[in-house]
Amino acid sequence: MSKFGVSAEKERALEARLRTLHIHEEDLEETFIRSSGPGGQHVNKTSTCVRLVHRPSGLSVKVQSSRSQGLNRFLARRLLADRLEQQRRGAESPQELQHDKIRRQKQRRVRRTKQKRREQDSERTSDR
Repeated sequence: MSKFGVSAEKERALEARLRTLHIHEEDLEETFIRSSGPGGQHVNKTSTCVRLVHRPSGLSVKVQSSRSQGLNRFLARRLLADRLEQQRRGAESPQELQHDKIRRQKQRRVRRTKQKRREQDSERTSDR
């Protein structure tokens, strides 16, 4: 039976990632809070929001994106791993690499657009 209500494959992948980042369950402080927002009576009655604190680093995450406490626990651990990885690797983290890739793509588009405008302007002035 899964601890978090996700597939066993996803759970194993998360556990492996946490091991590589040296995040141990005993280093995590997990608290449950009542969620807010959409979800109606269900979220008003149950504590599905998960707050996770990694004691050695002092990093804290809070997840309430799902109505399921188990899924929020899984998502909180994944978010904590993302943030710790980003903090440790800095500019080499997967999130930063993806951000840089998107920034470069946008710069190319802007350059192409400016070049096309210049070409159109030069065509208009030569037609006169």
